[in-house]
Amino acid sequence: MTVTTEVADICSTLIRIDTTNPGSGERKAAEYVAGLLDEVGIEPTVVESAPQRTNVLARIPGDGTDPDALLIHGHLDVVPADPSEWRLHPFSGEVEDGCVHGRGAVDMKGTLSMTLTAVREWARRGVRPRRDIVLAFVADEEATGEYGAGYVVDNHRDWFAGCTEAISESGGFSWHEGDTRIYPVAVGERGTAWMRLTAKGVAGHGSKPAADNPVVELSRALVRIADHRWPVRVTPAVAALVEGLSRALGTTIDLDRLDEEIERLPQASMLFKGVLRNSANPTMLDAGYKVNVIPGTAQAHVDGRFLPGYRDEFLETIDRLLGPKVTREFVSMGEAVSAPAEGLFDQLRGALLAEDPTGHPVPYVMTGGTDAKAFAQLGIRGYGFAPLLLPPDLNYFGMFHGVDERVPVEGLEFGVRVLDRLLLAETEPSATTEH
Repeated sequence: MTVTTEVADICSTLIRIDTTNPGSGERKAAEYVAGLLDEVGIEPTVVESAPQRTNVLARIPGDGTDPDALLIHGHLDVVPADPSEWRLHPFSGEVEDGCVHGRGAVDMKGTLSMTLTAVREWARRGVRPRRDIVLAFVADEEATGEYGAGYVVDNHRDWFAGCTEAISESGGFSWHEGDTRIYPVAVGERGTAWMRLTAKGVAGHGSKPAADNPVVELSRALVRIADHRWPVRVTPAVAALVEGLSRALGTTIDLDRLDEEIERLPQASMLFKGVLRNSANPTMLDAGYKVNVIPGTAQAHVDGRFLPGYRDEFLETIDRLLGPKVTREFVSMGEAVSAPAEGLFDQLRGALLAEDPTGHPVPYVMTGGTDAKAFAQLGIRGYGFAPLLLPPDLNYFGMFHGVDERVPVEGLEFGVRVLDRLLLAETEPSATTEH
């Protein structure tokens, strides 16, 4: 089997292993990954945080060129998918029209397949990376990470000794504005504040005047949150992104009028319009048990996200919008993380340009969150770098948790080549595999 076909085959096989979260767990996928590593002499360690909630860890020694270790992490779980909504079954892993189809193709079994293909080929060729590589294939990223990254950070931190930086999902993909190919490399992500809101009142008969209806109080608070217009806050990373986009597109993007620039640059602005503000979206409601009973309690969940450096402002605003009769508690709280747009970033940029000299790598901030938050607790600086060369008509962001998720085989092959260029010793004559 050649490297070119191997990456698609691994991706397809991983997709066929249903790791829906919540569901039956990640163990089968973890066993498959561990087998692929063991087959080429890379010793895996399998650890379970709970029955069927399984993680795989491994360490590949470097040649000593770089004394610091690099963590490559990715998650085995996927979000649910309704087969009735998909053109091809979401767990078929079918290869059609040059793409691997199925849940996880982009988020993020395709990325796992690129990593596995690269390290397996190194082992077969007997080459070593410039620095120690720690691999972490984890569970539960699509929930809170409690059974995955959070668990290994708390219970197996020795595995990450020497790791100063990490790469994972959601960066290094090609994004098109006209004929210009932009490669956003994530240097940060917004913080996560998933909250449970509770209003308490006086239970009573639904036919009588309500003394204190918690459903009403909670509804008013949710409307205030939904209607709130968060102010624009241009963080240093977003400013660097806008500067990079200006250079790439040969134009000037006005930092003081970014809302207007979104209209002028509909494609490029998708890289920054979601990270100009904090955000809070009501997502779940739970109140009452009978139509003629006013309940004593009403609850809701809100997905809150805050920019690096704006946690306190976010929480102060939320508390003001909630008012005195609604309380909040965190379901999950993860600090915003950031990494410098230099050092490893320059190496990531160079690896992309080596494969696509006409591309334009730029730093950017992710709207959502990843397991980078957990590994940041160990002082590991995380970058979103899952390199993919994509056609202009494929909506990359629409693939995340969307219907008919798919990834081009050529894009996966591109990613393997970029990882080779990034990680293998520069003096190794066959550092970049011929494809």
